[in-house]
Amino acid sequence: MTLTEKILARAGGRAKAQAGDNVWVKADILMTHDVCGPGTIGVFKREFGKAAKVWDRDKIVIIPDHYIFTADSKSNRNVDILREFVKEQGIPYFYDVIDDPNGHWVFDPARGQLKKQYGSNFAGVCHTALPQKGHTRPGEILFGTDSHTCMAGAFNEFATGIGNTDAGFVMGTGKLLLKLPETMRFRLEGRLQPGVMAKEVILHCIGEIGFDGATYRAMQFDGPGVAGLSMDDRMTIANMAIEAGGKNGIFEFDAQTQAYVDYRCKLNGTRTSYEPVERDRVEKCVYELTVDLSKLEPLVACHPDPGRRKPARELADIKLDRAYIGSCTGGKTSDFLEFARVIRGKRVAIATFGVPATPETVHDLQSSRWGDKTIWEILVDAGVQMTENASCAACLGGPTDTFGRMNTPMKCISATNRNFPGRMGHKESQVFLASPMTVAASAITGKITDPRGFLS
Repeated sequence: MTLTEKILARAGGRAKAQAGDNVWVKADILMTHDVCGPGTIGVFKREFGKAAKVWDRDKIVIIPDHYIFTADSKSNRNVDILREFVKEQGIPYFYDVIDDPNGHWVFDPARGQLKKQYGSNFAGVCHTALPQKGHTRPGEILFGTDSHTCMAGAFNEFATGIGNTDAGFVMGTGKLLLKLPETMRFRLEGRLQPGVMAKEVILHCIGEIGFDGATYRAMQFDGPGVAGLSMDDRMTIANMAIEAGGKNGIFEFDAQTQAYVDYRCKLNGTRTSYEPVERDRVEKCVYELTVDLSKLEPLVACHPDPGRRKPARELADIKLDRAYIGSCTGGKTSDFLEFARVIRGKRVAIATFGVPATPETVHDLQSSRWGDKTIWEILVDAGVQMTENASCAACLGGPTDTFGRMNTPMKCISATNRNFPGRMGHKESQVFLASPMTVAASAITGKITDPRGFLS
């Protein structure tokens, strides 16, 4: 069996299962956020009763992160709905934007977008926060009301996005009926070269199969090349499995996985026991592709879908209006470090926005120093507009006052994960997806630029 088949079979109480089988699986974690949480709660109460209790309060994680730092009253109210439900149900894993359990969330536009407006328990973007807070464990089942939940597949678990109706059912029963997906295997060999990042790996794979090439399939990443990828790298790759239509993305378990998960679970006091899955010698895959990491070069996914990848060096004639680094895919500490490596000592030529994925990343950037400056200072001195308000921000558009949102037709190069029309704001805007290094180089020149020319 493949990695995905093994996890789903075990969660369904079966010794064996294969692609196409329908299996009732037990959930280990259900995650929801401020956009889909109120709808999920509504379905749960409608179907199970207004006084119903969730199936297991310790297995539900609620993280407000999408439309947070906005004066839009309906968006603010969504966070209050989550808080009321958490209080009613006694759910311990709620990463609220404010500290007062009886309070109400109101964003203050007068204080501006750059200085933090959140409490001590706020966690930032859900997909990055889940592993940081110790909620991702090998061999488990993670359901989330967000398509990029597949990012947790980096940790050798089955993680997938589901809708409000399914999530409401899981909330009440802890189970969900799934059809086992077929597996597409991507064997990684070699090592990434300077100026090339994990973003190139997934853009290359999607470019090979198309933005719908993995529809309802598992994308399994294995091979000797995985050993040279950090956990952040693996998260970037697994995150964008959905951009090819994938049901999930998944990596093998190794010492890096174990070290990360063990540390995070102990740090946060979450459950430390887990059972990873290993590949069988014989696997049935519907597609196989070998990727030599050493031969990849900086890539850009052109408007209007993630499958339209081209080498950055071939797009130098495309002038840009905006650059953006952030989101679950491109807002991790390591992403900002590579961005800073390119931009250090230089100035951006276009409006450039930086949105850390989590408060932990904000702390990392403000406390780590290169020479006499912190990473944060290096970015600000280069002209990058950095916000302390870690969130999804403009990655999903949001209300018009969202930090970094494109409210007029623009061309933006972004380290985010999706570039369909209207994704980051105005429906006539164009988004070009790239690695943090390519975004940095392009911000300096004002046009799409291969970052390798900026590396000594």
